[in-house]
Amino acid sequence: MSDSTLPPGADFDPRRSRWIPWAFVGAFVVIIAVNMVLVVASLSTFTGLTTAHSYDRGRAYNAVLAEAARQDALGWTAQVTLEGEALAVAVTDREGLPVGGRLEGALLRPLEGTQLPLDFAAAGTGRFLAHAALPASGQWEARLTLHGADGARFDIRQRVFAR
Repeated sequence: MSDSTLPPGADFDPRRSRWIPWAFVGAFVVIIAVNMVLVVASLSTFTGLTTAHSYDRGRAYNAVLAEAARQDALGWTAQVTLEGEALAVAVTDREGLPVGGRLEGALLRPLEGTQLPLDFAAAGTGRFLAHAALPASGQWEARLTLHGADGARFDIRQRVFAR
């Protein structure tokens, strides 16, 4: 554009609009940075929840509900903690009294399929300890079954995080 086509009093400076392409570049840099943060967050927090034979499990959902109702009727609660290289489990009934019995199970790595069998020893009524030298840090799922003294079965599924 020549100065002769500008209206009288108008001042044309080609450097005035140089920032416009850089604004687009900056916007794309922000978009890419936000996407990268979201990708990293999603990959680091994925729980790895998978269900084998999900269609069959969905069709048998009434059995799943019945099992959940049976577990709820027991009124037992479990607290699973990782204490150093030991997995500690405390089981109590509705009144908060310890529940005795025999505990068995394993620690599983949700994504990898790694399974670490556990050998529990009673550490008092309702408290159980097992040596658990985990080969890797991160999330592990405790899949345990308590066989109560009266023959009742209590399934425990709880995540623990190893540092």
